[in-house]
Amino acid sequence: MTVWDRPEPPTQPVPLDRERIVAAAIALADEGGLEAVSLRKVAARLDAGPMRLYRFISTKEELFDLMVDEVQAEILPERQSDDWREALSSLAHRTRQAALRHEWLADLLGGRPAMGPNGLAVTETTLAALDGLTDIDTVMRAVETVSAYFIGAIRREVTNLRAERATGQPKQDWQRAQGPRVTSVLATGRFPALAKAVHDGTDVDAEASFATGLDWVLDAVAVKLTRPPT
Repeated sequence: MTVWDRPEPPTQPVPLDRERIVAAAIALADEGGLEAVSLRKVAARLDAGPMRLYRFISTKEELFDLMVDEVQAEILPERQSDDWREALSSLAHRTRQAALRHEWLADLLGGRPAMGPNGLAVTETTLAALDGLTDIDTVMRAVETVSAYFIGAIRREVTNLRAERATGQPKQDWQRAQGPRVTSVLATGRFPALAKAVHDGTDVDAEASFATGLDWVLDAVAVKLTRPPT
C-alpha cells in the first residue's frame, strides 16, 4: 500500500496531517536543501513529537515522494492542450520554473515514476496530447526523450546556481577571474575548436539556452511523430 492509499490516523490534540507535514518539509527543503529535511526536523517545525510523524509517513523516502507530488501540482498545466508540441514544451518549462522555486526538486527528478495523484495527472495530461498521433511505444519514447533533455538541463542550471552561491561569485565574475588562465591555455594552439567557441561563441542566459535546446529536441521528435509507419 502506497503512502497515498494508507488512511491517516485520527486527529490528535495538536492538529497534524500529511498536508501540514509535507508543507513543513518543503519549507525546510526550500531553505536548506534535502539535507535539511528529516522527520525529526519536520516534527520540530510543527511542534510535534517525531514519533507522531511515523503514524503518517514510514520513511524519509515516502516524505520525498509526497514533496515531489505536491510540487507536481505546480507543474500541472491550467488547461489541457490538444497540441503535442505545446504540451511537451509546457511540461519542460513548468518543470524548470518549479525547480527554480524549489531547487531540491532537481535532485529528485528522473527517479522513481511519479505515482502520486498530481504526478499521475501530469503524466495523463502529457500523454493525452499525443494520443492517436502514432503508436504508444513511439509516444512513450518521445516523452522520455524530451524529459531526458529538460531534466539534464535543469540539473545543470541548478548546479551552476549552487556553485555561484558557494563561491560567492556570479558566473561573469568567475569567468573574468579564470580569463588569464584560459587565455594562456588557448594560446598554446592545442585546443583550436575550444578557442573558436570561446572567442566567437555567443554567451546566452540559461533561459534562452534551455528554450533553444528544447526547440531542437522537439523538432527531432516531430520527425518521428510525422514519419509514416514502416
